[in-house]
Amino acid sequence: MPGDRRRWNERYRGAEAGPPSSFLMDLDHLLPRSGSALDVAGGSGRHALWLAELGLDVTLVDVSDIGLELAVAEARRRGVGVDALQRDLESRGLPPGPWDVIVCFHYFHRPLFASFGDVLAPAGLLICEIATVRNLERHDRPPRPYLVEEGELRASVGGLDIVSYGEGWVDDDRHCARLVARRSVPANRNDAQPV
Repeated sequence: MPGDRRRWNERYRGAEAGPPSSFLMDLDHLLPRSGSALDVAGGSGRHALWLAELGLDVTLVDVSDIGLELAVAEARRRGVGVDALQRDLESRGLPPGPWDVIVCFHYFHRPLFASFGDVLAPAGLLICEIATVRNLERHDRPPRPYLVEEGELRASVGGLDIVSYGEGWVDDDRHCARLVARRSVPANRNDAQPV
């Protein structure tokens, strides 16, 4: 973790949160206006801040303490709350839920993705955008270990209902897989009618 934290701290030093992804903003109609949200490896908080402005109670988890400090300062400036949690997701996994919304943009650690369903609330949404191996046709970063194969993102979230999935070149000239998935609501046995 110290190497990762150092690398990401250097990247976020002097940075700003920036605007949220247009993909996430286009999903505004699906997002609740209350409840809990988790921004996974969200850096300086561009998605966490936007979700907080929608009315969600947001926790931003990242390895970079500099990124988290930037997000908290910007949240304070905007008059919204964002809880910051410094955590090495590769060694400690996801914070326990349940979360009504989880967003994960441009961070892919295979073992982590299988556990999203475990921390999502019933009917909770998972929204992801991850660069694919085809991105290497035009860019040398991110390197292959951090990219998904064709169809891999969809397969990596087994147990969730896929709301939408697509792969292609997106706005910033990256080839990405984009996924929206929902955790099923368990059937209530008390709803059964007597015969």
